[in-house]
Amino acid sequence: MPKISSELLSVLRCPVTGSPLVQEGEELVATAAAADGVKPRYAIEDGIPLLLPPELLAAATAAGSDQHDSDPAEGAVR
Repeated sequence: MPKISSELLSVLRCPVTGSPLVQEGEELVATAAAADGVKPRYAIEDGIPLLLPPELLAAATAAGSDQHDSDPAEGAVR
């Protein structure tokens, strides 16, 4: 499990609530609840916190996979 340094955690804030984050296992968790009453959680991948709200993370993941799935020859000028 990658451990986020205390120095980094001291400056990171939840993009939804603006509250500090704490590490719980493989995730960072906001210390304050969002408007829906739930504390936002953020994955840590390869030691990098993914601080995107869930709806934007899904869109970014979908957009990233679309770009990688295309055939490089399709964009070539002939």
